[in-house]
Amino acid sequence: MAENKTQATGADVGAFLDRVEPPRKREEARRLDAIFREVTGWAPAMWGPSMVGYGRYRYVYDSGRSGEFLATGFSPRKAAHSIYILPGYADFGEILGRLGKHKLGKSCVYVTKLADVDEAVLRELIRAGLRDLGERWEIRR
Repeated sequence: MAENKTQATGADVGAFLDRVEPPRKREEARRLDAIFREVTGWAPAMWGPSMVGYGRYRYVYDSGRSGEFLATGFSPRKAAHSIYILPGYADFGEILGRLGKHKLGKSCVYVTKLADVDEAVLRELIRAGLRDLGERWEIRR
């Protein structure tokens, strides 16, 4: 069975955040890092070249496919921040309705500007996503 393309790399998160462009996105990425550290209590790790993850979980699907992936995190992409907080099992519509301006992906929320979302609701969403994920898979630091 093939492994996930995206693996934890051991690269320096701070160095990655220092290279985020433009400067506004860099500051927002640092703010997201602070939020995720505060909510999770975990130090970040780089996953692939551009994903900052907090915690990890090992999964095994009914198909037999298995692997390990970040439990929650973000990637400061050029167009928008990809915020990985939706494990895909629960309906977070009520929380998302209070979040502010965002777009939904399959397992993430896209935020163009951090100022467009309510940070308290973002914290709530991170906690809810981790709680939901933890009901299905064991989450480790």
